Amino acid sequence: MTSRNRSGNNRRRIKHHIDENVLIPTRDGINLAADIHRPRENGKGNGKPVEEPLPALLQRTPYNKSTPARVEEAAFFTANGYVTVMQDCRGRYASEGGFTKYVDEGRDGYDTVEWLAQQPWCNGQVGTFGLSYAAHTQAALACLNPPHLGAMWLECGGFASAYHSGCRNGGAFELRQVTWAFREALESPEARRNPRTTRAAMSKQNIHEWFDRMPWKPGHSPLQWTPDYENYLLEIWGHDAFDEYWQQVGLCAAAHYGPFSDVPQVHQCSWYDPYVAGAIENYGNLSQLKESPVSLIIGPWTHGARSTTYSGNVDFGPNATIDNRIEGDFNQQRLRFFDRWLKGLENGWEQRPAVQIFVMGGGNGRRNAEGRLQHGGRWRVAPEWPPAEAAATPFYLQRGGSLSDNAPRIDQAATRYRFDPDNPVPTIGGNISSGLPIMEPGGFDQRESAEFYGCKAPYLPLASRPDVLVFQTEPLAESLEVTGPVEVNLWIASTAVDTDFTAKLLDVYPPSRDYPEGYALNLTDGILRAKFRNSWSEPELMTPGQVYPITIQLYPTANLFARGHRLRLDISSSNFPRLDVNGNTGENPAFSALRITAENTVYHDRQRPSHALLWVAAGKGK
Repeated sequence: MTSRNRSGNNRRRIKHHIDENVLIPTRDGINLAADIHRPRENGKGNGKPVEEPLPALLQRTPYNKSTPARVEEAAFFTANGYVTVMQDCRGRYASEGGFTKYVDEGRDGYDTVEWLAQQPWCNGQVGTFGLSYAAHTQAALACLNPPHLGAMWLECGGFASAYHSGCRNGGAFELRQVTWAFREALESPEARRNPRTTRAAMSKQNIHEWFDRMPWKPGHSPLQWTPDYENYLLEIWGHDAFDEYWQQVGLCAAAHYGPFSDVPQVHQCSWYDPYVAGAIENYGNLSQLKESPVSLIIGPWTHGARSTTYSGNVDFGPNATIDNRIEGDFNQQRLRFFDRWLKGLENGWEQRPAVQIFVMGGGNGRRNAEGRLQHGGRWRVAPEWPPAEAAATPFYLQRGGSLSDNAPRIDQAATRYRFDPDNPVPTIGGNISSGLPIMEPGGFDQRESAEFYGCKAPYLPLASRPDVLVFQTEPLAESLEVTGPVEVNLWIASTAVDTDFTAKLLDVYPPSRDYPEGYALNLTDGILRAKFRNSWSEPELMTPGQVYPITIQLYPTANLFARGHRLRLDISSSNFPRLDVNGNTGENPAFSALRITAENTVYHDRQRPSHALLWVAAGKGK
């Protein structure tokens, strides 16, 4: 083990003691580097480290444990009586070994927690915290139930099942995994060791041009200079069925809920985050299976943007940030949580409602000074998810493009469209992280523009495309709150043996002075690759022309559709570049460049009543 105390001029503001690059051993002999932040005896920069054993807080990250932001985060907890440990994941920055995304984090995390608990400066109580990948690492180690883990705060991460939400979605692959690998490979050991070759070669690659050249070939991709990253990406992309690969620790907490640590935990996420479905699933299952308190917090932001009031081009008002909750700013909330469960302070944390969610909508609909739609919203608390007052309500697709809570009464009705994989529907916002510079997350008017990859002049609304089916209600006579899971049940047919069906839920504003063409705000969406309609593990090709029922699971949401607005459902077969494009052949788009056009049909009649199933909160319209 090596350590040194940072005392240079650039650290003069730090009042605590830091042991830098302490090497923590793992079971296979690889050493993981950690910065260990400890309080000083006099609370100033010239005192000795406190010798009294204290609880430890651990964050494991692939994004450099020593960044100024992480040092500042550690300084807060250390100043409040914790040993705070920031660790580089295996194969990243100062840690040894090779990096394979996700699947090493369970064992490495377990070994780190147990090592920390044995140190003389730790009292045996270890908590974990962190955002995004640093939340995935928490869920992974909890699957192995380290004995000294005492509490967890998982922010915007922690896979319930990466196959179903996070890496794949409805059988399709989330291409933000591609942009992540491309970006992070620039900080790989290969790139840092060889800045004039590896890093220089990668910096010349244009990710937009490479997205036009999918599928990528091994050894001939923009990741060819960093084999670890290329191998990871092509392996995870190549497993298109739910096999044993996807049930590993680190990728599927749901397969390990039994041994999953029974400790107090908070699952925090946001409506426009790709991990919101997993956070809610983890909360729902673990709160039922475990005795320790489990909490859920969902805000209206994009991934990790908890201190902003907006998402994409939509603003939710000054109370939208997590810092404006009753408990104080974000750090104070987390401190109160850890103080209760790691120090035993009677601060009333357990009296909080189990569920705190932000219900979007209800704003004035004007354009604010920053040019964003003022959509508004408010925080709500509840003892459970979905809230007890919400009831599953079907909204049926009707002939002529209407959407109604009345079931269709006609005997024959269907809408057909042509899906050309070479002309996919472009992604405009949504549940995205790590997507830049290809994808922009959040809420936007569903109108093409030059800022979104794949859009083309004259930049018309997506609803104008012939391959986008639009079903919408009449203007609402009363406001309607939809809070809960969202699914779309369709009866479909295709000329292809496999194809995709997408569904998107929108809040449509009427024309106004600021938005004379109205504003079609995306709330949530989903997809189903048809060969997985009956089983995620055993795909079944379709018989062309045969009618099949399918279910598309959209991300959950909470939104107040104001009086005069329309509730809209868009159906299509692609959402690119957010998701890979189905070639309609039954082959995995990760490997097959073959694409054919499909004619797809959606039925909406008495015998085949296609519909969206929404959880309508009774009595919550205003």
